[in-house]
Amino acid sequence: MSIEYDLYLRQHKANVLKGYLWIEENLPQLLEDVPNDAHIRHQMEFAHDYSKDAPNEYDAYDAWFYGNNKSYAAKQAYYEAWLLHIHNNPHHWQHWVLINDEPTEGIIPLDMPYEYILEMICDWWAFSWKDGKLMEIFDWYDKHKTYMKLSDYTRKTVDDILEQIKDKLEENINDKT
Repeated sequence: MSIEYDLYLRQHKANVLKGYLWIEENLPQLLEDVPNDAHIRHQMEFAHDYSKDAPNEYDAYDAWFYGNNKSYAAKQAYYEAWLLHIHNNPHHWQHWVLINDEPTEGIIPLDMPYEYILEMICDWWAFSWKDGKLMEIFDWYDKHKTYMKLSDYTRKTVDDILEQIKDKLEENINDKT
């Protein structure tokens, strides 16, 4: 158990909430179609990445990112923890990728529910909030989007939300000049 990892988790969760609150304040139309906005608010404020506190995720993450052990066993433990994490947290796009047994069926990206798309974007954006560079998310997404296995619906929704965020951020910047 390390103080550094605990601080990282606390800061990350706070920054996810900052992103959500920014959307709530600046782009409330994005929340109009959320079936249960009280649930998503609770998720962002209290339950985001809840599984990282469990020993089967916490210990491996802490050891890999904040320990000195970069052995094969430590790396495998981290990979297993990451796999558990994405399967325990539906705000990760990897949670929604079906890998079939039959090669002819291939890999199928499923539609993500809207509220998890919002949480995923706030999760990505949290790293921009950490550095105070709110536009960083767009470069990050541009570098990673071709790798991501997203359904057409999910990709369009992500692109639309990010475009609205970018437009609003640019508008806010222009209003200040």
